[in-house]
Amino acid sequence: MAADSEPESEVFEITDFTTASEWERFISKVEEVLNDWKLIGNSSGKPLEKGIFTSGTWEEKSDEISFADFKFSVTHHYLVQESTDKEGKDELLEDVIPQSMQDLLCMNNDFPPRAHCLVRWYGLREFVVIAPAAHSDAVLSESKCNLLLSSVSIALGNTGSQVPLFVQIHQKWRRMYVGECQGPSVRTDFEMVHLRKVPNQYTHLSGLLDIFKSKIGCPLTPLPPVSIAIRFTYVLQDWQQYFWPQQPPDIDALVGGEVGGLEFGKLPFGACEDPISELHLATTWPHLTEGIIVDNDVYSDLDPIQAPHWSVRVRKAENPQCLLGDFVTEFFKICRRKESTDEILGRSAFEEEGKEIADISHALSKLTEPTPVPIHKLSVSNMVHTAKKKIRKHRGVEESPLNNDVLNTILLFLFPDAASEKTLDGTTSTDNNNPPSESEDYNLYNQFKSAPSDSLTYKLALCLCMINFYHGGLKGVAHLWQEFVLEMRFRWENNFLIPGLANGPPDLRCCLLHQKLQMLNCCIERKKARDEGKKTSTSDNVTNLYPGDTGKAGDQLGPDNLKETDKEKGEVGKSWDSWSDSEEEFFECLSDTEELKGNGQDSSKKGGPKEMANLRPEGRLYQHGKLTLLHNGEPLYIPVTQEPAPMTEDLLEEQSEVLAKLGTSAEGAHLRARMQSACLLSDMESFKAANPGCFLEDFVRWYSPRDYIEEEVIDEKGNVVLKGELSARMKIPSNMWVEAWETAKPIPARRQRRLFDDTREAEKVLHYLAIQKPADLARHLLPCVIHAAVLKVKEEENLENISSVKKIIKQIISHSSKVLHFPNPEDKKLEEIIHQITNVEALIARAQSLKAKFGTEKCEQEEEKEDLERFVSCLLEQPEVLVTGAGRGHAGRIIHKLFVSAQRAAAMTPPEEEFKRMGSAEERRQNSVSDFPPPAGREFILRTTVPRPAPYSKALPQRMYSVLTKEEFRLAGAFSSDTSFF
Repeated sequence: MAADSEPESEVFEITDFTTASEWERFISKVEEVLNDWKLIGNSSGKPLEKGIFTSGTWEEKSDEISFADFKFSVTHHYLVQESTDKEGKDELLEDVIPQSMQDLLCMNNDFPPRAHCLVRWYGLREFVVIAPAAHSDAVLSESKCNLLLSSVSIALGNTGSQVPLFVQIHQKWRRMYVGECQGPSVRTDFEMVHLRKVPNQYTHLSGLLDIFKSKIGCPLTPLPPVSIAIRFTYVLQDWQQYFWPQQPPDIDALVGGEVGGLEFGKLPFGACEDPISELHLATTWPHLTEGIIVDNDVYSDLDPIQAPHWSVRVRKAENPQCLLGDFVTEFFKICRRKESTDEILGRSAFEEEGKEIADISHALSKLTEPTPVPIHKLSVSNMVHTAKKKIRKHRGVEESPLNNDVLNTILLFLFPDAASEKTLDGTTSTDNNNPPSESEDYNLYNQFKSAPSDSLTYKLALCLCMINFYHGGLKGVAHLWQEFVLEMRFRWENNFLIPGLANGPPDLRCCLLHQKLQMLNCCIERKKARDEGKKTSTSDNVTNLYPGDTGKAGDQLGPDNLKETDKEKGEVGKSWDSWSDSEEEFFECLSDTEELKGNGQDSSKKGGPKEMANLRPEGRLYQHGKLTLLHNGEPLYIPVTQEPAPMTEDLLEEQSEVLAKLGTSAEGAHLRARMQSACLLSDMESFKAANPGCFLEDFVRWYSPRDYIEEEVIDEKGNVVLKGELSARMKIPSNMWVEAWETAKPIPARRQRRLFDDTREAEKVLHYLAIQKPADLARHLLPCVIHAAVLKVKEEENLENISSVKKIIKQIISHSSKVLHFPNPEDKKLEEIIHQITNVEALIARAQSLKAKFGTEKCEQEEEKEDLERFVSCLLEQPEVLVTGAGRGHAGRIIHKLFVSAQRAAAMTPPEEEFKRMGSAEERRQNSVSDFPPPAGREFILRTTVPRPAPYSKALPQRMYSVLTKEEFRLAGAFSSDTSFF
């Protein structure tokens, strides 16, 4: 029963104290990271060189750890240096203090312009930071801060790492760090104070020395001297407007062909506002000893003029408004518009013009009847321009997006032949502002797929860009394009060549719009030549179906040879005078065919019967050397042939698609060959007409000599004679040449169906131009605008000669070549190019601004001018530039004057001549204005070496950094102590 009264069993709660807590796991993770990065043991390095913090390379590596569910990022920041030799490491003594403690006393890198804040505050070359992860909360409570700091201390002690380890606490914007560094029997505590306002007792050096000494708590009396480094920063914001060279454009100006103060065809350049917002002057006293200088609440010896070191940095305006960048950006915005020309102008684009100038003779009669001006002083195109001007006046100014004066000025700029007394011939006038055609700048259009810088397309792009920015915006662009298309139609209808376009077929290296204009010019040229009864092609334009085969006829042709042959031999066939507009667009040869069939003379048989020789030869150009026909020995004549049809890239692509759709079947291949042999068939018909009774061999001897093989043989009489035959490929059954020869009829070129129907192609081009929306037009011309912008940047860079800009321009050209060379580039890539151009423009504008402010052009001595230009160049490329001679150097005197001018302007002080007349010297001194404003920032570094915490302790480095501004007061102290007996 007694047993029943006792508990059935005793339950013992066992606590396993070997299980790691979250805190211990966190410490273990920190140790693991330090081991992985090999930051354990002694740390050593060579002494820091002067300026190495700015010129050297900083690197960092990061990892992520967690404390329970709270994530931290661990980052190792270090200066890349050459590692010391192994023997040097072995000789290190155990009692040598860590490298980071030695760096606390180094004076070679005080106040680095670009560095991590801990580098600036403590002068460290290597450290590790533990901070809350990006999306984690800040460590605010004091208990958590102490917990992290103790974790750091334990991790450093367990690993033996001598690298300083910091923990970021409080909000990130405050940049509050506490940390620790441990060595053999030594420790440095990194502490920080951050306040909104500066306490009155610490606004000067004396107060800071008091707090530094009290914090050290050195038992020695007297204290060792404190080394001091001081830096005061003065900010110049009022640059005085007259220093800025960029004049804002006068948008209302239109004098001498200028719009907005700019000539047509030239892009603007420069920033509308000063791209340099502030100048920061740092006056530094690098090596001072306590007691040498006085700085308290009553008096200060810290005069910036007397500072031994001056350094300057400039603050750049964020995204300054730049004219060139705005021009290109606004033009690029048109590419995203959806409206058509009709929708923008609110009416049919060509309706009213069509009513007024459909009959050009009516427009000319309107102009000539009341006008007393002699006809010989006005070209036809100029009269039509004036007629259009009268038509526009009837509409009313409010209906026209473009001012009449602006529009007429643009049209005369685009079509200078309209004001010329000479006949319109389409020749391009030389522009002295354009680069030579052999230069690299001129040939940029090949890379950008734009247009030559002296072409009509290039000028049109610049005019549209200016109209879009200054005159009418999108409506102005639509209006100008409408007038341009009307001008194109007028020139086509009246056989006036388009100026500013190279002769010949469309250049496939240019943009499609430029190719279309060249195609239209080809049509005008063909139509003009036909109407004037001129020959439009010679046999050197024949098409060889097999690549690499060159006929002999091409070596003997040319305008001069043609004229001489015509006069001497008199054997040239009928001219093309009869080929006029009275004939049909397509020329059929039914009469010739029927006549041949009626006489039983079918030319489709190879060689033809003997009766073929009785036909009257037609379309002869001139005799081909000593060659004779193989059949009858008559001289072989080169025929007048048609020139192959020029094609633009979209037509070539369309033709390629049609040929590809024919497939690979025998029938498709045959049809494809027939389509490709149209020019060959035309040349065969011309040859047959010029050489009655000829054979295929005769044609091949002229057209493709390599396909007629001759060899020497011995005849029956023993004489050496030449015997020829067609090549093997010409003897292939169903050969296309043989089939074409059998199909060809003896028809001269003047009566053949035209290979190139200029009327149809011209109408297709005009229709293509008329249906272009402003967005399509902008897409076509954007490469030209970017091309012009790059040329403008290069021109301005040559004047400023900035090495860094040259590299950036090369990068822009390379990038643009890759993007623009392919059709339909992405908008994002185009925006990147425009952004690069804008950045370069801003950089050059900054150089111009600084040169104007420092008066580099006013220097009389060449040496001083070179020094100032080098100084300005360094300001643009370096974070901070040392002023040679400080306030007594040439640049220093200029900076001093800038501050004096700004101070007087701010205080409204009268000029110096009047100021000297005011009262006695004492009164002037009392009323005088300081040359410099109050410093925007004051920085102090206090250093010393003292034993802590006892008089018999090891002497260790102590350092305190302080910065005083209007917005904050910060103390960052590194206090070392000997832990041997504590």
